[in-house]
Amino acid sequence: MTVKPQSTAEKSEKAVIVTVEEIGKEVWSLEDRVEELKRLTVSCGVDIVGNEVCRRKSLTAKLLIGKGKAQELAFLVDEEGADVVIFSNDLSPSQQQNLEDLLKVKIIDRTQLILDIFAHRATSNEGKVQVELAQLIYILPRLSRMWLHLSRQRGAAGSIGMRGPGEQQLEVDRRRVRERIDKLKRSLKEITQKRGLRRIQREKFSMLAIALVGYTNSGKSTLFNVLTSSDVKVKNQLFSTLDPTIRKIKLPNKQITLISDTVGFLHDLPHHLIESFKATLEEVVGADILFHVLDMSDEQIELKKNAVFEVLEDLGVKDKPVVTILNKSDKVSGELEAARISRKFDNPLVISALKKENISGVMDRIVQLVQKDMEDIELVIPHKYYELANTIRENGTIRHEEYTDKGLSISARVPKSVKYAVFKRLKEKK
Repeated sequence: MTVKPQSTAEKSEKAVIVTVEEIGKEVWSLEDRVEELKRLTVSCGVDIVGNEVCRRKSLTAKLLIGKGKAQELAFLVDEEGADVVIFSNDLSPSQQQNLEDLLKVKIIDRTQLILDIFAHRATSNEGKVQVELAQLIYILPRLSRMWLHLSRQRGAAGSIGMRGPGEQQLEVDRRRVRERIDKLKRSLKEITQKRGLRRIQREKFSMLAIALVGYTNSGKSTLFNVLTSSDVKVKNQLFSTLDPTIRKIKLPNKQITLISDTVGFLHDLPHHLIESFKATLEEVVGADILFHVLDMSDEQIELKKNAVFEVLEDLGVKDKPVVTILNKSDKVSGELEAARISRKFDNPLVISALKKENISGVMDRIVQLVQKDMEDIELVIPHKYYELANTIRENGTIRHEEYTDKGLSISARVPKSVKYAVFKRLKEKK
């Protein structure tokens, strides 16, 4: 079955957005949470016709917000002709149901909104499978209100989980949804295994693997394009990159390394979203080094740095070597301000990927990392295993090589991983 996750939002939809703050319990400022909710909503192609803020000492189990505020929302929705109300918080199934009963329009929470964006961005089969899995996990506890009986369409393609949650009311029993979830998980397991095999093949050639990570819209894809001369889609929007992209790059010393562009992170990402997208994030898990790209012009740079490290901790990779790259220096007012921001980080690289400023510094840092763990190697490679000489040339520095009756006598300086890989492959071939 072809997986075609679709967005819940239509371009003509009008939304009232609601940012709820539990006083004394929020790390991010109210203004920043409002702004992020706006950007998430706009990313779905929805027109914002109302923007409400609700500050409470405690959230209510029935409506999340107070009944009085909910009634104000109902008036605003009616006055503006809104089609949907979007909340900054995640809602329980009962809260979502109660709010829909009161406001008489579709209610979308933060997770549903993020899934909608992911549905827009997914282009590869892998990305579509991950989106559908995340959607179905979200939908499962909400089936009683979201789906209508579909017995006449049980054989129809796209009838199960093919629509973004909230797009239209469909009914399917829990058993079939669970079966579909199990099938998707098996598909992702196969994808992960295939990716693992490809990684093993790469490791045979001992290429250093670097993954670009960072908060969404930090400029990772722009940097990736500059480093690799690629054309990965770059837009000033959240989650412009969903599917991972991997490219080889040749360093100034002629060595080869791999670099991957990954999905941008967001604060408070629901755990099941991280679980669903682990197949994509395997490139982060399998990388030797992480390049953490930050927008240095962003006032919330430290909060976003912490948000990224929270996701890395969930992935179990927070102890990997990390190089901090402060991007968008062209948006910072003056050298003094750039220096002030830089002092907050350990040995950062300050660049502008858009203006291609200090890209040589990034390349030099990669060379340093590659050469940091180099060792000497001297051996004779039999003629029939000549491809190993190319592995050494691509990943190391040749000091001397000479053809002999027994094979190619070669002396070089290579990364430890290359040295061990070459000797291991020679041993296997005997």
